[in-house]
Formats: sequence, C-alpha cells, structure tokens
Amino acid sequence: MALTSAAARPVRRVGWGQRLSRWDVKLSPYLYISPFFLLFAVFGAFPLLFNIVVALHDWHRRTGMGAFVGLDNFVWVLQQPLFWRSLENTISIFLLGGIPQLILALLIAAILDQNLRARTFWRMSVLVPFVVMPVATSMIFGQVFGQFGILVPNLHALGIFTESSSPFFQERLLSHIAIGSMVVFRWTGYNALILLAAMQAVPRDLYEAATVDGAGRARQFFSITIPSIRPTLIFVILTMTIGGLEIFDEARLFDGGGTGGGAGGTDNQWTTVMLYLFNLGFGQWQDRLGQAAAVGWIFAFIILLISLLNFVLTRSISSSDAPRTRAGRRRGRRLVENAPAASSVVGDQLAPAEMEGARR
Repeated sequence: MALTSAAARPVRRVGWGQRLSRWDVKLSPYLYISPFFLLFAVFGAFPLLFNIVVALHDWHRRTGMGAFVGLDNFVWVLQQPLFWRSLENTISIFLLGGIPQLILALLIAAILDQNLRARTFWRMSVLVPFVVMPVATSMIFGQVFGQFGILVPNLHALGIFTESSSPFFQERLLSHIAIGSMVVFRWTGYNALILLAAMQAVPRDLYEAATVDGAGRARQFFSITIPSIRPTLIFVILTMTIGGLEIFDEARLFDGGGTGGGAGGTDNQWTTVMLYLFNLGFGQWQDRLGQAAAVGWIFAFIILLISLLNFVLTRSISSSDAPRTRAGRRRGRRLVENAPAASSVVGDQLAPAEMEGARR
C-alpha cells in the first residue's frame, strides 16, 4: 500500500520563481562584475583597438582617415632624430627623479614607522604634495627655477651662474634636474605611505630579537625591513617606472608656455616622448595623428621592455645571497653558538650567508 500511494503521488513541478532563483544564483556574480568590463570595453579596449587603426593609416585631425600605409608611420617615427632625443630626455628625467624618490620614500617610511608623537599628522602631511595638482606644481617650480625665482638670484650672488637668464631653462641637464625635482616632490610621499603600510606588517618580534643580538638600526633596516617588504618594494619600483616614463604635465608646463611654448624648450632640451606625441598629433608642430599613434605604440613597447628588465633586475638583486667571507662565517658561527633559542630564526634573517657558512 505504501508503494502504491508513493507511485500515485503526482510529480512536483518546479515553479517559475524557483527557476528564476537558480538562474539568479548562477548569473548574479557575472552581473556584479559586468560594469567594470563594460566600462573597460568602451573606454579602454575600443580606444586601444582604434589606436591601431589610426597608426596604420595616414590619419589627420582635420581631414580624418586617409590611405592605408601599413608600418610606414612606425618607420617614419624611428627615423626622426627628435624622437630619439625625446626618449633620451625621458630616461634622463626618470632616473634623476626616480632614484632620489625611491631613496627618500624608504627613509621617510622608516622614520614614520617609529614611535613618533602625532604620527597621524606626519603621515598625512607627506601626502599633501600628491594632492596638489600637477599644473600648480609645475607653475610653482617654474617660478622657483625662473630668472627671478628663489634659487637663481642666490646662485648669481654666489657667482655660480653668470648668465642673465635662468640656466634651468637653457641647459639640458639642469632642466632635467628641475623637472625631476617636481616628480620627487609629488610622488615621494605617496610611495612612502605604501612602503610604510608594508613596514607595519613586519612582525616586531624580529626587531626585538635583532636588538638582543646586538644589531643596530641600520643593520635591522637592511637585513629585516628591506627583505620583508620585498614584494611591495618591487611593486613600487614597477609603478614608479611606468609613471616616470610617461611624464607629461611637468614637462609641458615647466616654462609656463614661455620660451619653449610648451614644446619642451627652444632646442627641445626637456621634450619627453609623451610631449613629443602630443605636439605631433595635437600641438603646434603638425597635424599627424597616424604618426602620433605610432609613437604611442612604440613607446608602450619600450616601457614594457624597461619594466620587464627592471622587474628581473629587482628580483635578482633582492634574492641574491650576501658574499660568503671568512669573517662572515666566523660571525655566523658565533651567532649560532651564542644566540638565544627564541632569536635563532631572526639570526638566520640577519645574516643568511654567514649562518649558512657556519652550518657548513
């Protein structure tokens, strides 16, 4: 009887609401992330693909698309001496602004990581230059390095410069130093806060054990802090490389549109690649959108190569072991014999090569 009643029971049908809820569970994650991909398709992928089309045609801003020229725009760009000069200027400004920026960011982050009074105030203060608009920064520094600014008249009084005009707008190296100082001013605090966040995640037990072992502040910084924040440091270096090579605002507004007319100086002393691209396609030089698009793709490939090289070098340097010397082996042996059990692991991090030699 039980089997007969079970067989006679009607099959339960799934309602439309239940089916809809199942589809909702399956599709809702994709719907949540779809706005990002839609916006990227409209404002990222489409301009990228359209830029390829522009680079392969004789395209002008006023007349529109012309004939298909293939790779002629790329060949034309590579044959221009001004393109290579702008690339040299870009790399020079990046090195003069990037290396001091990274060193200062590490030092500022290490100082802010200490027990300071009003720590929140100081940590917020280093971010103030980043909030200032690039236009205002360029105008301020342009006045500082100008003929009647703060720096040049004092240098004239000391007899360092004898020219009546400002040498920072005439000499190539000095103009790169001036623009590099703008980059250092704007981005040092931002990178310092990123490094500070990584430093605060380092366990304090490592520093306490290192202090017990007799390691000073400098030794702790290079043997504990730097290895512990290695992933964040690599991230900062890569982003700094990409952003530093794409410098535009500072070079464009350095002279305020004066003697250089926003073109990078009277003799293109500080013309960067991005400024060269802008003047080529939209500026005062000529109306060549096809060649400007080709410059963008060539420079993107160069940035990719430099970023990969930077990444490989950074990983190799950060993961390389210290040289194994006799003095290091003796010191490592003493650390193994005398270090407390609680700090033995820290001793390995303080002197990896010496401890390895001691074990051998």
